[in-house]
Amino acid sequence: MQPANALALKEWAVVVQALGTGRQSVLLRKGGLHERQSRFATEPKEFFFFPTYVHQMAQGVVGAATADLQAVMKSQPAEDQLVVNYYATVEDLVWLDSHERLAALADLHCWTPETVRQRFAYGTRAGLHLFVLRIYRLPQPHILPLLKRYGGCRSWVDLADSLSTAGATPVLNDVTFAERVREIGGRLVAGSSISSSSLLC
Repeated sequence: MQPANALALKEWAVVVQALGTGRQSVLLRKGGLHERQSRFATEPKEFFFFPTYVHQMAQGVVGAATADLQAVMKSQPAEDQLVVNYYATVEDLVWLDSHERLAALADLHCWTPETVRQRFAYGTRAGLHLFVLRIYRLPQPHILPLLKRYGGCRSWVDLADSLSTAGATPVLNDVTFAERVREIGGRLVAGSSISSSSLLC
């Protein structure tokens, strides 16, 4: 893990909460309207989470995420503040271009099927990037001014200053996380088998 980093990924606050509590270790992503070089960058291997509080959030997650949604709305910071609580390292990255493989992961994330379908179809190339993430909780939140330049429909944000990762601890222990990674891998293999079989019918 880097001792400090200035890169942050924007994500719905309810999803960040699910990641931060260990209920979720995957992220399904595609870029926004104003990405650098008009594409969603997948090169970063470590980053902070930049929670966003958009109106689509409540309708975009399953009922099981209601408690997380209530928690993040209750603790939403002031409009001029950015509160950073979590850091992530990318353990694996997979491009998913079949609905079968996505369906195999359905209960491992908090998005509704409709949210996944919309993100899958967005843009010129159908599919989604699957990030398998190791999530770390910071010992104390970084509370930053919410600068105007952080706005816009983009995924990656270069923060004004590098933030320390000192004292960050994994939300899942090594054994539990290894089991989670094996489960995700197994689901993807099963989804690939379903997809291949369907092509033969």
